[in-house]
Amino acid sequence: MKRFHVHVHVEDLDKSIAFYSKMFAAEPTRRESDYAKWMLDDPRINFAISMRGGELGIDHLGFQTDSLDELGELKERARAADLALLDEGATTCCYASSEKHWITDPQGVAWEHFHTLGDIPVFSQGKPAPAAAEASACCAPSGTPVGGPIGAPNAPTVQRGKPLGIPVKPSSSCC
Repeated sequence: MKRFHVHVHVEDLDKSIAFYSKMFAAEPTRRESDYAKWMLDDPRINFAISMRGGELGIDHLGFQTDSLDELGELKERARAADLALLDEGATTCCYASSEKHWITDPQGVAWEHFHTLGDIPVFSQGKPAPAAAEASACCAPSGTPVGGPIGAPNAPTVQRGKPLGIPVKPSSSCC
């Protein structure tokens, strides 16, 4: 079963935690100095807020899967629909290690599909790169080129915690 995911950038973490805790009638399941997350079952949602990023508001949407098989199904669905896909593979972000990929809707809204493998004590752990350390697509500073398989001349860039520039293929007819 999948869990809907929403990540919102906030200006004041404490005020936002107080607001969402009242709205959800629950305290965050994870709280850090720059981040909080609620794993709710009614509605089934992974709702995260952070103070990492530039613009305030919704950063990205997504689906968290309960298994790697479900994640593979989402990836195949995106490929079958001829959607451009940024496959990060194993990565770390938001105090967790996970397997993930991204797609972008026609309006430029990033969708993260991921399966959480475990918790980590820091927001992100860097990935080793052959020549120099490159930031992961999730947590690099604004405008940082994304390395890895898409790190070509027209590579997507990272802003507000998500990859940007994953092209929407014109032949795609979603919805």
